[in-house]
Amino acid sequence: MNDLSLHMMDMIQNSLSAGANRIGLSVEEDTRADRLKITITDNGRGMSADQVARLDDPFFTTRTTRRVGMGIPLFRQSACQSAGELTVESEPGLGTTVTAVFQHSHLDRPPLGDLAGSFILMVSANPETHFILDYRFNENRYRFDTVQVKEALDGLPLHEPAVMTALTEMISENLKEARLG
Repeated sequence: MNDLSLHMMDMIQNSLSAGANRIGLSVEEDTRADRLKITITDNGRGMSADQVARLDDPFFTTRTTRRVGMGIPLFRQSACQSAGELTVESEPGLGTTVTAVFQHSHLDRPPLGDLAGSFILMVSANPETHFILDYRFNENRYRFDTVQVKEALDGLPLHEPAVMTALTEMISENLKEARLG
């Protein structure tokens, strides 16, 4: 995958497929520690220890439509080639947490990509799901919570094109502001 936002979308799609109705995406850029950390947390079905152990097998998947699962192996490869690691913690009935850590300055680290656009695409396609984006750049923080946004929109649907455009622009500006400090 060309950028990390595509990996994030894939992990969020996995969460949705696992029945999650609450998904958190945390992106922490710590340039002083030379670290980028991405965490996706959900309250979906979760997995057994045996299932977690098999996640790097591309022919292991819980999907019935396609019998190949490359998301975790590719995300892990991106992290490892950037002097990082990927971990998966899961418990049946409680949900799953996927954490990828990268050396921020590593030459082989893929760019973040369109974090705002990718995130809003997932939000607008799944308007009943509670999404939280927590972005940190060094000590600066930006948080986006769909419950709060829905209250502010006062009935306007999240999948309305004008709303999607406005939310994407708002998130992009807030991410930029967090990076600039």
